[in-house]
Amino acid sequence: MVTPTSLNDPLILQEIARARKQGKFPSPTDWRKYWIYFIMIDRFNNPDHGPNFQWNDATRMGFQGGVFEGIRQKLDYLHDLGVGALWLTPALKNCQYDHTTYHGYGIQDFLAPEPRFGNHPAQVEDELKALVHDAHERGIYIIFDIVLHHTGDVFTYAGLGDLAPWSSQKYVVRWKNSAGVPLWPNPQVSNDPNPRDALVWPQELQFNTLFEEQGKAGPLAGDFETLRSFAQNNGDLPALQLLIRAYKDIIARFDVDGLRIDTLKYISPQAARIFANAIREFARTINKENFFIFGEVWDNEDEIAQFVGRDTRFTNADTPIGVDAALDFPLFFILPGVCKGSLAPSELVRVYQKRKEAEESILSTHGDASGFFVTFLDNHDQRERFYYQDPTQPHRYDCQVTLALGCLFTLPGIPCVYYGTEQGLSGHGDAFEAVREALWGKPHAAEQADAFDKQHPFYLALQQLAQVRKAHPALCYGRYYFRPLSGDGTHFSISSYAPGVLAYSRILDDQEVLVIANTQPEQFWVGEVIIDGSLNQPGDSYTLLYSNVGGPTAPKNVNLHAKGSVTIQEADGQTITDGPICVLPVQLQPMEVQIGSKS
Repeated sequence: MVTPTSLNDPLILQEIARARKQGKFPSPTDWRKYWIYFIMIDRFNNPDHGPNFQWNDATRMGFQGGVFEGIRQKLDYLHDLGVGALWLTPALKNCQYDHTTYHGYGIQDFLAPEPRFGNHPAQVEDELKALVHDAHERGIYIIFDIVLHHTGDVFTYAGLGDLAPWSSQKYVVRWKNSAGVPLWPNPQVSNDPNPRDALVWPQELQFNTLFEEQGKAGPLAGDFETLRSFAQNNGDLPALQLLIRAYKDIIARFDVDGLRIDTLKYISPQAARIFANAIREFARTINKENFFIFGEVWDNEDEIAQFVGRDTRFTNADTPIGVDAALDFPLFFILPGVCKGSLAPSELVRVYQKRKEAEESILSTHGDASGFFVTFLDNHDQRERFYYQDPTQPHRYDCQVTLALGCLFTLPGIPCVYYGTEQGLSGHGDAFEAVREALWGKPHAAEQADAFDKQHPFYLALQQLAQVRKAHPALCYGRYYFRPLSGDGTHFSISSYAPGVLAYSRILDDQEVLVIANTQPEQFWVGEVIIDGSLNQPGDSYTLLYSNVGGPTAPKNVNLHAKGSVTIQEADGQTITDGPICVLPVQLQPMEVQIGSKS
């Protein structure tokens, strides 16, 4: 494998020229049609041997041995699940002397794949290309996780070691050789037997001026522990144009369809806009007219709005548009609690009310940016997965998982499922490693294939939800309305108690799909839910498309309540009306979610 050392290497220029001439795998027409499966490469699968260490060891920081080929060999499993896109943790090379960066977020070489993710390290580039190619053959898109804020543990602080407190002035640093030994005050390779494993690459990044070198700090300044921050001068990111060129090469060489930007919050919004605009323009030249870029902004709606799209109130018309969307942390802060019954459904309504305010003036490449937010229940940066297994009753809360997935797949946005959810992984502990289990080492399996059981109840539920979502475009593109409901047929409101009952509709053209979820773990709920009065008539029949607790039930007929016969507190919590309304009678078991539409 010959990997370019410089951004001016003829190999890069030739690859980009070839991509522009021949075109690459085309983008989807609309990313909302698909859902994303998030894979931690090192923790998913190795076809040749089990994990390197005890499965589910919450203190283990090392590589477990997952490889690209392990993912490739499970593409049919993922395709049958209904996966539309794979989001891979960073696939690029980390410091080879650092045995803790199995997660990939400490990139040392922005032009090379991580050799430890290769079944045969010398062939790792071909193995990554084969994974992407075979995914595309199955209609599955590939999203690379990338980093703009920092690189790996490539230098140490003279006299202080790898960790130093924040300083307003630059420290003297010592760059590390291929063995991780700090030697040089300036980036240089002198008689190193493995120069590509030393410093940072491409060689255009090998300047002290491109790094902060000021130790640890908080937002917008400083290293993440031993991950070295690129310099940010008054919001400018001097390394940005170099990183843009490097990622253009990666996109062209490996036929990538989208990017998730790690720690986007810690670079300036202007740098984010410049990067996103440059990458989108490049992608259009290689047949990817709808390239998708979303970022990690672990914060509230207002902070996210600084990075997504362009705020038409405060920016000039020629200001570049930012990333297309963001990971939906505001939803994540609330949705799991609602689904588990610890928060009232009215709290979820408030999330979307706040979002409308924050996104009101945002112009995005995709129209309404919030419709493209990547929604999730859990991920690799938590200390517990959503699924809780009661030690005394292991399956007591299984329906809580399928209820939450039912909501995730029907609320606005692009659903994202963390690897292993479909196999019932339920890690929890005091460190992120608790939720980064080696899936293929799942214990109590008679053979390796059992870790990828297509008959697992969660696998089957996800498969069915994916089919329902695909068959009903309103769940992908439709407007959303939270629905007041009533247990007595007279007083209607959004459920404001916990645990409660959540109801909402997705409407596209003349099609309404109703979703209602009873988050009470032990109590049944019987009542009525308001539906759209212009799309439904008394006597219309609604068919159950999905329930997480049983098979189909008899269709329900729409009823009419006359004006003055009811009191309705609307979703805003302030407006009171009295009808007339069309309602649908509903019966829900504990922890049941139902999805229905007119027959």
